[in-house]
Amino acid sequence: MPADAVMPISVVVERRKAKETWLDDLWRPIGVLANAAAAECGRLLAEGWAQYQGGMLDLELFRGETEGYLTNLSQNPPVVYVVLRRNESGEGLAFTPFLATVCPYEAMGYSEGNDDVVEGVPMPPEIVGWLQDFVTRHHVDVPFKKRKNRRHEDDYGGKQPRAAGEWSAS
Repeated sequence: MPADAVMPISVVVERRKAKETWLDDLWRPIGVLANAAAAECGRLLAEGWAQYQGGMLDLELFRGETEGYLTNLSQNPPVVYVVLRRNESGEGLAFTPFLATVCPYEAMGYSEGNDDVVEGVPMPPEIVGWLQDFVTRHHVDVPFKKRKNRRHEDDYGGKQPRAAGEWSAS
């Protein structure tokens, strides 16, 4: 499904020496640059701890996810969630940007059960304004509707069990 709005961003990643003996380096996203021009992936931005321009991503917004965007905007500060994925090619950075999202629910799906690094980085003011404008134009409150329980009849016309082992005859 195509996005309803797109902003190109550049992800800044940091590499630090790990304190653990079984791990050489720790990689994590530390920021994003809004409306960034394409630049060479892996460009060193700062010394000391190594900081790199990790690569370009499109930050996409969808009308159906405005509830998550509102949740993010209510945080202090709002964040851009960045997913870094291990670079298996052996060329360039060990971890490269895979996804950027402003929906906390989408980010949560990437944080479960794999080697991806998922972290929120402070949202630049340009992205905050862009996101607030998008939510203002597209968010629709959906009233909560409680479902009513309905008794289900099986294929033989009998009623389903009320509790384990209890059957009622029709």
